[in-house]
Amino acid sequence: MKIGYARVSTQDQNLDRQLDNLQAAGCDQIYNEKMTGTRSDRPELRNMLRALRPGDVLVIDSFSRLSRSTKDLLALVDQLTARGVHLVSLKENLDTTTATGKLMLTMLSALSQFERDLIAERTVDGLKAARARGRCGGRPKVGTLRDRQQAYAMYQANIMSVSDIAAKFGVSLSTLNRWIREQRTT
Repeated sequence: MKIGYARVSTQDQNLDRQLDNLQAAGCDQIYNEKMTGTRSDRPELRNMLRALRPGDVLVIDSFSRLSRSTKDLLALVDQLTARGVHLVSLKENLDTTTATGKLMLTMLSALSQFERDLIAERTVDGLKAARARGRCGGRPKVGTLRDRQQAYAMYQANIMSVSDIAAKFGVSLSTLNRWIREQRTT
């Protein structure tokens, strides 16, 4: 069975061109929605994925209609491949029912993995360089040691509510609770 998926990003945009292309490609059923591709909780995409069975062919007008990032696209393609579902992209002229289409998809996957590996290597190298210069990652600590000690003293003296103490020092309740735990252990 050929199942099509069409998507535009906003309610103002028109699906007609994509629907015409999917119908011309012989789709038996077409799912469509008007929602940004950056959202992972697209209901029609979810419904379409549930409807796909082994041997089905998912037809899309363009890769950009299925996903906004290469990483997400390849993850989705891996999921489809594992389920025995083929993919056809009309714009990119990719058809995983053919040997050439499978080869192109494998090359795209390899390039994407290479990119992820390079990013990971650069991240590790950057962290090492920062540590060598005396910097460490993470968010900067809020408040001085004196602020923490005063907040803890106020908490122990029970002169203000916890929320009032947090407001006085301009921190959230979770930050104040962390301060209190830190001061108890010192």
